[in-house]
This record gives sequence, structure tokens and C-alpha cells, in this order.
Amino acid sequence: MTRHCLAIDLKDDEKLIQEYEAYHQTVWPEITESIRDSGIVDMQIYRIHNRLFMIMEVEDGFSFEQKGKMDAENPKVQEWEALMWKYQQALPNAQPGEKWQLMEKIFQL
Repeated sequence: MTRHCLAIDLKDDEKLIQEYEAYHQTVWPEITESIRDSGIVDMQIYRIHNRLFMIMEVEDGFSFEQKGKMDAENPKVQEWEALMWKYQQALPNAQPGEKWQLMEKIFQL
């Protein structure tokens, strides 16, 4: 099993942040199904102010490329992603079109 950590920002608006968190209290079942179907075993999202930090535990053989392809072919995932983009904003160093950015592990005890 492998762990990946990713980050993105939310728009710095308390009302929007509250709405975003409310959506994540009752994530659409099609979204959780697509997450599991891609090989993600566990996913957690943490927030400090408007910065989000995602931890993903994935099966061996998990591929971000394959997950992206599956997502692109899933209309419900595309609908969810468009809705979430209302609340999210790319990190300052993101490439055009890049949302969640993979973080580099720099320490382990």
C-alpha cells in the first residue's frame, strides 16, 4: 500500500468554505464509488484556514493517469469536479488546469 499527499486551496471566503465542508459531509455515492474503483483504499482531507491537505492510501498498481482517465469518462465525477471548483483555487505555483498538487515527502520518523 502506498500513501500520497496532495494540497489545494479553497477560496478565502468563510461562506464558501462552510458550503464546501457541507458537501463533504454527504459526498455523492457515485463519487465515493469512483474513488474506491480507482484503487484508493482510504482518503482523508484536512483543512487549515483555506488550505486543504489530502491523504490517500492506494492499492499497489494505483495510477493517477488511470484515475484521471476514469474521471474524464464519468459524467457524475465531472459534475462533482465542476461544482467543487466553485470553492477551490489552485496553489500559486500550479500549472494551468492543475488542481490538487502532489506533495513531496521530506521527512519520516
